[in-house]
Amino acid sequence: MVKGKGKSAKKKKAVTDRRQAHYKLVLSDTCAVCKTPCTRGMSYLARMRQPGAIGKGVPCVLTRTFG
Repeated sequence: MVKGKGKSAKKKKAVTDRRQAHYKLVLSDTCAVCKTPCTRGMSYLARMRQPGAIGKGVPCVLTRTFG
């Protein structure tokens, strides 16, 4: 049996059941006005109220997306 010209076998993508969650980083001003405060955000807000504190944000569980 002869295979047709230009046909190639397609590789299947590996399907994983585990989905990776992505969180947006929010700053302390966002945590201060949040309607549903979490412990991580409130502890970050307390650290940022100290004089001379430098922060880069905290992952917000309310902004979780799967991608």
